[in-house]
Amino acid sequence: MQSQPSSSSSILHRLNYILSEHPTVVGFRWNHAQSWGATWVFLFSFISFYIALAVTLHILLLIFRSRSRPVPLGPIPALHSLFMSIISAIILAGTLTSTVAEIRDTRWLWGRTRTPIQWLLCFPLGTRPSGRVFFWSYVFYLSRYLHVIRTFFTILRRRRLSLFHLFANSVPMMMSFLWLEFSQSFQVLEIVFTSFTYSVVYGYRFWTELGLPTASFPLVANIQIILLGLNLICHCGVLFLQVWGGGCNGIGAWIFNSIINGAFLFMFMNSFVKVRWIRKKAMETTTTNGKID
Repeated sequence: MQSQPSSSSSILHRLNYILSEHPTVVGFRWNHAQSWGATWVFLFSFISFYIALAVTLHILLLIFRSRSRPVPLGPIPALHSLFMSIISAIILAGTLTSTVAEIRDTRWLWGRTRTPIQWLLCFPLGTRPSGRVFFWSYVFYLSRYLHVIRTFFTILRRRRLSLFHLFANSVPMMMSFLWLEFSQSFQVLEIVFTSFTYSVVYGYRFWTELGLPTASFPLVANIQIILLGLNLICHCGVLFLQVWGGGCNGIGAWIFNSIINGAFLFMFMNSFVKVRWIRKKAMETTTTNGKID
C-alpha cells in the first residue's frame, strides 16, 4: 500500500533534480564563446535571414502558385504545435522549480531588504547571468527560434504576411537575448507568464489541427490580452522598485523592452480592434440580408 506513494515521491524528486538541481542547470553561465546564439552578430543575422526568407517565400508563392491553392503540409503544423506546447510546459516547470530553489539558497544574502516578490520583479544590482533561472531563460531564448517556424506555415497555407507578424516573432528573440546579456530584472515572471500562455495556446492549436471543435470565443486573443495586462502591472512594480527600492539590475534593457512591449501592445490592440470591427460588420450585413430575404 505504501509503494505507490513512495514511487510517486521518487518520480517527483527525480524530476525536481533534473529541472533545478542537475549540474548543467546549477552551473550554467551565459557565455559568448560557449553558449549557442549568444552574440549580437548571430541574433541580428538570424532575424535578417528570417525576414528575408519569409518575404521571398511569400513573393515566390504569389508569382508561381494560385492564391486559392494552399500548399499541403499534412501533420507538420500539428506536430510543431504539440512540440512547442510540451517545450513551453517544461520551461514553465523548470523556471518555477528553479525559482523556488534559487530563493531558498540565496535568500539569506538579502537580509531584510528584499522579499521573494521583490526579487522576482527586481534583481539586485550586480546580478550575473548564471545559475538555475538563467539556464531556463536560455532555454526560453532558444525556443524562440523554433517559434518562428509557424510564420512559414501561415505563408504556405494562407498566403498572408504582415509587418505585425514579422515584428511579433522577431521581438521575443531580441528581448530574451537582452534578458541574458544584461541580467535584466523581471525576466523570471515574464518567462512564467509567457511559457504558460504558449503551453495553452499551442496545445489549443494542436487540438484544432486535429480537427476537434474550436472554442466559441477568441481563446488565443483573450489569453494574449490577459498576458499583456499582467505584464503592465508587473512593469509598474519594477518601476516602483527602481525609483524607491534602491535600483534594479539591467534597468536599461528593461526600459528598451518596455518601449518594445508598448509598441507591440499598440499594434496588437489595433489589429484586435480591426478584426472585431470587421466581424461585427459582417454579422450586421448577414442579419440585414436575412431580414431583406
